[in-house]
Amino acid sequence: MIFYYVRHGDPIYEPDSLTELGHKQANALSKRFALYGLDQIYCSTSNRAMLTAEPTCKLLNKEKVLLPWTNEGYIWNFCSVDKDDLGNKCWIFFNKKYRDLFNSPEIRALGDDWCSHPDIPQNLKDGVKIINKEVDDFMLSLGFKHDRVNSTFTKVSSGPAPERVALFAHEGCGKMFLSSLLDMPYPYVSTHLELGHSSVTTIYIPEDCERPRIMQWSNDSHLYKEGVLSAYQNWIDL
Repeated sequence: MIFYYVRHGDPIYEPDSLTELGHKQANALSKRFALYGLDQIYCSTSNRAMLTAEPTCKLLNKEKVLLPWTNEGYIWNFCSVDKDDLGNKCWIFFNKKYRDLFNSPEIRALGDDWCSHPDIPQNLKDGVKIINKEVDDFMLSLGFKHDRVNSTFTKVSSGPAPERVALFAHEGCGKMFLSSLLDMPYPYVSTHLELGHSSVTTIYIPEDCERPRIMQWSNDSHLYKEGVLSAYQNWIDL
């Protein structure tokens, strides 16, 4: 199975929508997915994710299935910390204190047991357990059982597994989702791997007790194909 994780297009966060650029990115995505098709389309319940998925759904004549647990607001409950003394919050991977902690020798030495570090916030520890279960249940619904001890997936359904599946969601969700799917510690994924607007992360999941492999990370070739502006977070040209 080829699994695509897609971040929403250039957003308007309040109200939850897409900019004109975001709609162009969504249309470019639809043409990309039309080349090979998708068997199933999943989506966060946020409007910006659904708007990003909509052109693909229309072009492929597919209904999207909503996954509330992939909504950015839901993930925010686990992955946000205090930004200042005024009650403002930010993603934990934007907070310098935690970025330094995530990349400290102590965290590296703990490996997969990084959550046991006493300075990891309890809400993040709880979130990792919850999202791990959601990811495993989701993959099982696609016909694949996740063995976290050996970091493998095995096809368990008797019928054919879907060949191509896409999930349209968010960056904050993506960092936790992909770290869980790939059995890669969240501290490294969240501080070293970025997801651009409308980017596609492509993962190949073999059927016979094998490990998933990243084929592309945060790929935006569809934007070049359609002549749409490609600049990470509208900040740096890549």
